[in-house]
Amino acid sequence: MKIELHEITVAEISKGFADNDEEGVVGYDGKLNIRPKYQREFVYDNEKRDAVIDTIMKGFPLNVMYWVKNEDGSFEVLDGQQRTLSFCKYVNNKFSIKSNKFQNLTEPAQKRILKYKVLVYFCEGDEDEKLAWFRIINIAGERLTEQELRNATYTGTWLTHAKSIFSKTNCAAYLLAKDYVNGSPIRQEILETALDWMGKSLHLGQESREPDAHIKDYMAIHQHDPNANELWTYFRNVIEWVKLTFIKYRKEMKGIHWGALYDEFRERTFDTAKLEERIAALMADDDVTNKKGIYPYVLMGKEKLLNIRAFTESQKRQAYERQGGVCPFCEQEHREKTHYEFGEMEGDHITPWCEGGKTSVENLQMLCKEHNRLKSSR
Repeated sequence: MKIELHEITVAEISKGFADNDEEGVVGYDGKLNIRPKYQREFVYDNEKRDAVIDTIMKGFPLNVMYWVKNEDGSFEVLDGQQRTLSFCKYVNNKFSIKSNKFQNLTEPAQKRILKYKVLVYFCEGDEDEKLAWFRIINIAGERLTEQELRNATYTGTWLTHAKSIFSKTNCAAYLLAKDYVNGSPIRQEILETALDWMGKSLHLGQESREPDAHIKDYMAIHQHDPNANELWTYFRNVIEWVKLTFIKYRKEMKGIHWGALYDEFRERTFDTAKLEERIAALMADDDVTNKKGIYPYVLMGKEKLLNIRAFTESQKRQAYERQGGVCPFCEQEHREKTHYEFGEMEGDHITPWCEGGKTSVENLQMLCKEHNRLKSSR
């Protein structure tokens, strides 16, 4: 890859600045694509954004930036998008710093900003080299997410449409599912969630050892599709199913892998009122320490999802002393060994938790490890 260092003023870079949303953001008199399709959204918070302007006003150096030079003479920002957007937006009066927009500054202050020289490397190379550089070069303090890196590889018509739904501030997917999924749309986390659910639903990537192979496979298959309607429809169906199945919202519902539950149980008919009664009772049960696990539990019946509260060492010691160190099961079977040291025994619910038994010393018996495991496996 050919690389040349240039000095370009803020005035030159910000000339012709325009935010065209889906088509990207341009500057440098229309010759610079500041946000190519493989790039992330603007993620700087106000403090970092303002620090860029402060650095320029004080004449301190910004970190060097990288532009890719295309065959037609145009450029794409390879690294430096956040800094470039910060000063371009400020020069175009898109935000204020301490109540001052650029237009409110004194003429000397404005000239100081406009004449500031940015160090930019022009890079020329093929598509593979460009993407390789994009993965290696990173913005200080703002590491790329895995989904942002995938976007760099699978850019195309499908991704452009998908990002309009899943990756914009207050986008449709965020407004629909913000109470049910974690993450920020502009960091591609909601898009990643949708792809994770969809890829697993279609059983993609199973032959690969890469944990995200199902996401990569889906993006590769659909890279040149005209739209992302299939993914958006599936995502909407999952969220609507959740809302209809669990009629009362609780904060514990956020971040559950709803896609897998939808795939397994969407054809089942549930008495939603009775489902809610079970959930309310489990939420009030002090023995249930993983409240988030209640939702998959009421569908799947797997007790381990609830992380039932374990007996304390003090409770186990009380039961051990009460039993005199004797395993009642060994005693019933007239085994040769019935007495055990404390460390050789384990706590067991006399009445199982699933039958209403509590994690209390009154419902605790100490069993030898063999009998405790035999009882647990029944």
